[in-house]
Amino acid sequence: MAASNTGEAVRVIVRCRPMNQRELDLACRTVITMNTQLNQVLLETIDERNEPPKQFTFDAVYPENSNTETLYTDSVFPLVESVLEGYNATVFAYGQTGCGKSFTMQGMNTTGPLQRGVIPRSFEHIFEASSVTAGTKYLIRASYLEIYNESIRDLLSKDAKAVLELKEHVDKGVFVPNLTWHQCISVKDCERLMDKGNKNRATGATLMNKDSSRSHSIFTIMTEMCTQSELDGKEHIRAGKLNLVDLAGSERQSKTHAEGDRLREATRINLSLSALGNVISALVDGRSKHIPYRDSKLTRLLQDSLGGNTKTLMIAAISPAHDNYEETLSTLRCMIIFEKHSTNHCIIYLFRCESSEKY
Repeated sequence: MAASNTGEAVRVIVRCRPMNQRELDLACRTVITMNTQLNQVLLETIDERNEPPKQFTFDAVYPENSNTETLYTDSVFPLVESVLEGYNATVFAYGQTGCGKSFTMQGMNTTGPLQRGVIPRSFEHIFEASSVTAGTKYLIRASYLEIYNESIRDLLSKDAKAVLELKEHVDKGVFVPNLTWHQCISVKDCERLMDKGNKNRATGATLMNKDSSRSHSIFTIMTEMCTQSELDGKEHIRAGKLNLVDLAGSERQSKTHAEGDRLREATRINLSLSALGNVISALVDGRSKHIPYRDSKLTRLLQDSLGGNTKTLMIAAISPAHDNYEETLSTLRCMIIFEKHSTNHCIIYLFRCESSEKY
């Protein structure tokens, strides 16, 4: 086994959606301005002190009139290319509930090809590459899980409500032993898995979002590539893993008026997002010897994506409305810390292939 190691900063981009119907009905004013040349977000203050707008600079920004095709080409395409080289990569969608995370990640059938989501575009990207790469045999597998109320569930299992455990292995790292993996030979195979998983995913209506995701979801594509070495004539395997993470949105009970199950779900969501924030803070602090990955299932399962052996992209989804000022400010502050200080150590492994029968 051979390995190469590179240090790479976590990339952070911000996408602002248009006003939704609720915000239009409330006659909200726009407090977000984006400068795509300087990759800056300007957030106007909403108090009466007439302070200048708060300014944030990221790796890229996408205003209300942007489309997912441009976002994918600019920011996600290079990451998926690295997976095809044998690296691990993770794309997170982060932000307040109802700000377009699932729209960006999964897309909607009614919005046309330009708004096709990051996840289905990744399917197309990987299978297109596998069809034109001469001399390389591919094995592509996928899994789909959710973390609901701090319980891990396999969205593709016959019993999608069964709770799975996390384990840790010296070589595998943190993993889910009984998670089902499904071989895919086409884009349609992946799309069918995503559709099946989405039907099993926990959702619920709130005042902020009638189709609110009540869980974090992780769609993972494992790509193994078997090639013949020019040096020794033997076959070697490169394996790349792509995690596509649609985080549940943070929310305020004062706005959602959540009760019962919705309130309990919101509490769990906010606690796990708080744990994610604590991990980010510990990573960027530099002085902290303890990174609190174990404080939530989300951070423990994805600890390689947070300071580990993975190329990581954070997509922050925000609202333009003044009614969501505090939530937008919180999202931007969290992301600017992560963008400025976080570096992962990305490794590509090359294994000798003992048998190519499965490729």
